[in-house]
Amino acid sequence: MPGRLWVAGRAWLAYEGPMSLAAPPANAPANSNRIELVDLARGIALLAMFIFHFAYDLSYFGLIETDIQAERGWRWFARLIAGSFLTLVGISLVLATRSGLNRIAYLTRLAMVAVAALLVTVCTRIAMPESFIFFGILHHVAVASVLALPFLVLPTVVLAAAAALSFALPALAEHVLFDQPSLVWLGLSELPVRSADFVPVFPWFGCVLSGMVLARMLLPHFDTSALGRWRAGSLPARAIVWGGRNSLIVYLVHQPVFIGLLLLAAPFTTVSPPEERPFLLSCQRSCTAGTLSAQACERVCGCTVGELKRENIWSKVLTDSLTPEESARTTALAQACVKTP
Repeated sequence: MPGRLWVAGRAWLAYEGPMSLAAPPANAPANSNRIELVDLARGIALLAMFIFHFAYDLSYFGLIETDIQAERGWRWFARLIAGSFLTLVGISLVLATRSGLNRIAYLTRLAMVAVAALLVTVCTRIAMPESFIFFGILHHVAVASVLALPFLVLPTVVLAAAAALSFALPALAEHVLFDQPSLVWLGLSELPVRSADFVPVFPWFGCVLSGMVLARMLLPHFDTSALGRWRAGSLPARAIVWGGRNSLIVYLVHQPVFIGLLLLAAPFTTVSPPEERPFLLSCQRSCTAGTLSAQACERVCGCTVGELKRENIWSKVLTDSLTPEESARTTALAQACVKTP
């Protein structure tokens, strides 16, 4: 279970050029390409990611009643975090190449992200084969870092048009042809994709291009401004900036830390029986897709579990071994629970 939680959360990473994984050496000259406010923005996005992942883990362990994956507000929160990180990828790519592309540093960074993405795929394939991560945020960052290179030499208006096209492409070019496993990562498939973290090329590449547009527009006026010269002074600000500067490391270690803390706390908390949790989550997701409120669906699903146990068919529900008659009885019990005040 810990392995599944570590890889199942919706986690996000940003690209910050050659020095993203560590602070500059003590004897290094001041890096004019680095703007600490960008590190601060990435660090704040990391804090938002911590909130989402910790809530997701609490939900998965049954320590809270809210189903984070099913709640629309939480889903939009996750998308906002992903969009902010990918926008910072575009901004950072422009920043890191203002004095030319350092090919060795760029390729080193790209290899690190690609290896991390591959590790996520392998681990999730083993831990959760039914929804493993084949193209998550790390995969997108690696691919986008390559796709964005040609756009560095194009006019800003072309970048803006390409960003708009990227956002619109799923609605314009969605086709059954892209349902093939080898093409689904493009984001143009007609079928829903089952993955713990799916961040396809389109429309998300539009966020990267948008970040590049913002950098082109703001950076010429930013260097000489007070914001451009800002440096973290307080300890909390320095900690957030450090996290933003070392985003890859923070991304890789934060979930194991959360899971370890929850495993330590679990014996001292009241949780839903483990065997009930998957059924309740699935039931509530299906229920809230209809006309009932989340609170009503929680009551209905709890009632259904109780009735299934009372009729001695709960064990067959868990093993997916219901006969046709028992399946019909299960449906009838759920309908009866809906009508129960």
